[in-house]
Amino acid sequence: KFSNSVIYKRCESCLHSLALAAGDGSGTEYSTAHTGRITGIRIWEYSSAYIGGIQLSYDGNWTTLVCANYGTQMEMTLLDNESIVQVSGKYDYGYIYELMFVTSQGRSFKVGQPSGISFNFYPTHDGSELRFLSGRQNGWGITSIGAHWAVYHSSDNSVTP
Repeated sequence: KFSNSVIYKRCESCLHSLALAAGDGSGTEYSTAHTGRITGIRIWEYSSAYIGGIQLSYDGNWTTLVCANYGTQMEMTLLDNESIVQVSGKYDYGYIYELMFVTSQGRSFKVGQPSGISFNFYPTHDGSELRFLSGRQNGWGITSIGAHWAVYHSSDNSVTP
């Protein structure tokens, strides 16, 4: 089981930081790493329960769904030049129960139930933004989540996990 304390790994030369995963951590690993910039988020929530699935859009193209598309689907589309600068939420009973994404323009997208242990991820370098999510899922829901941050350069949209 992961601790609720956030530990960041820094790469001084590449301006990349990683918030280690929060949550139980059982099941199969996943990563949403993709080229381009995040332009949208889809989350599936089981009714009054945990997060069942996650999908990100990069430059308008949706990644493969992580886990399950059961329950209620919620979606946020980012505005031009808007990025994710904070990811927070709660985990309990082996699953992620709540996720909230905050943007560079002060908008937020909150899905799930406020139950469990809190976590809060943010970049450690100025100008960084969310590049991808990773963690574990067990086929029924998301059991852990971590955030990967980097400064985005449109001339170099590669992802280095």
